[in-house]
Amino acid sequence: MRIAILGARVIDPNSNLDQVVDLFIDGGKLIAIGQTPAGFVAEKIINAQGLVATPGLVDLSVALREPGYSRKGSIASETLAAAAGGVTSLCCPPFTKPVLDTPAVAELILDRAREAGHTKVFPIGALSKDLAGEQLAELVALRDAGCVAFGNGLDSFRNTRTLRRALEYAATFDLTVIFHSQDHDLAEGGLAHEGATASFLGLAGIPESAETVALARDLLLVEQSGVRAHFSQLTSARGAQLIAEAQARGLPVTADVALYQLILTDEALSDFSSLYHVQPPLRTRTDRDGLRAAVKSGVISAIASHHQPHERDAKLAPFGATEPGISSVQLLLPLAMSLVQDGLLDLPSLLARLSSGPAQALRLPAGRLSLGAAADLLLFDPQASTLAGESWYSKGANCPFIGHCLPGAVRYTLVDGRISYQA
Repeated sequence: MRIAILGARVIDPNSNLDQVVDLFIDGGKLIAIGQTPAGFVAEKIINAQGLVATPGLVDLSVALREPGYSRKGSIASETLAAAAGGVTSLCCPPFTKPVLDTPAVAELILDRAREAGHTKVFPIGALSKDLAGEQLAELVALRDAGCVAFGNGLDSFRNTRTLRRALEYAATFDLTVIFHSQDHDLAEGGLAHEGATASFLGLAGIPESAETVALARDLLLVEQSGVRAHFSQLTSARGAQLIAEAQARGLPVTADVALYQLILTDEALSDFSSLYHVQPPLRTRTDRDGLRAAVKSGVISAIASHHQPHERDAKLAPFGATEPGISSVQLLLPLAMSLVQDGLLDLPSLLARLSSGPAQALRLPAGRLSLGAAADLLLFDPQASTLAGESWYSKGANCPFIGHCLPGAVRYTLVDGRISYQA
């Protein structure tokens, strides 16, 4: 379809474009910025005055729950929720049933994502078989099946020698490894950040050192192996500092943070609400401020939803017996806009952390507006607001932000020049 988007403020962080200009789409690709191409007759015209047009958001961690956990979500429901949040490309972690450690599972996910058609999906394969941390998964076969990176989540390798061999193997084939750095022994049994709030509530704590001890080890192994590494779900100011020091030494490392870690602190647990039960845990105001500073400086180049939908029963038990995670991908753009509202980031910088930054971290063909490339676009109204939960597409309603009025509202999400979501 030929689409003309007229009068939008176009922001492309990748090319530093920020001006009011028209966009023209044909055959699923962006064919012109500014001047109408010769002979172009639009089949659809979008009057975008007052709207911002930007590359579609790229979310590095969206649990789709399929296969294996259909009571929590499906590829169709969660990618629709992502599109409603402004996302056009997302990565899904390997925590499925069966685990995403074979090409067959990767192909199943990609086939169903294409059928749904709401967003592009890039699977992250398991680094070890069954995420057990003992035997290496078939990384090259998984890469050939479409996996863009490999990780083990919080199921860490207990044997450091085995992890080192896995990283050396990945480096040989120029594969990207995703780390969720948390020391198993220090974190075992913990439910919240080890501090005043956990002590007051009587909750078992997870110390900051659970992250920093594992992070220091992982960075040293990255340096020794030469593997491309991405550190996901940082939670502490000290962890962000370790990443900054590694980048200053020239290590090929990038990092992301869960959006909710930039907004919430462990003080949110004061009434034992299981909606705030996440792993790794919410930490202190000092940690939140440190993470915000790292996002502002670019040390953390990507903000992700770390969307984990759950069925209602998963959050009804006493705090310690509930399943961790927040359903938030549908609110990615409005929640992120609160960082602009708070004065932390200007709008182009925020959009960089939501599009070009994550795309570059995992070398994804996304996050930019360039002629001849796929027309993956987001159009949103920065002056409007979103009432969280008014329309809800995710199967998981485990979101503490439902009922909140958030800044910004997604109007259109386009994938390959096709409208996949319209408010």
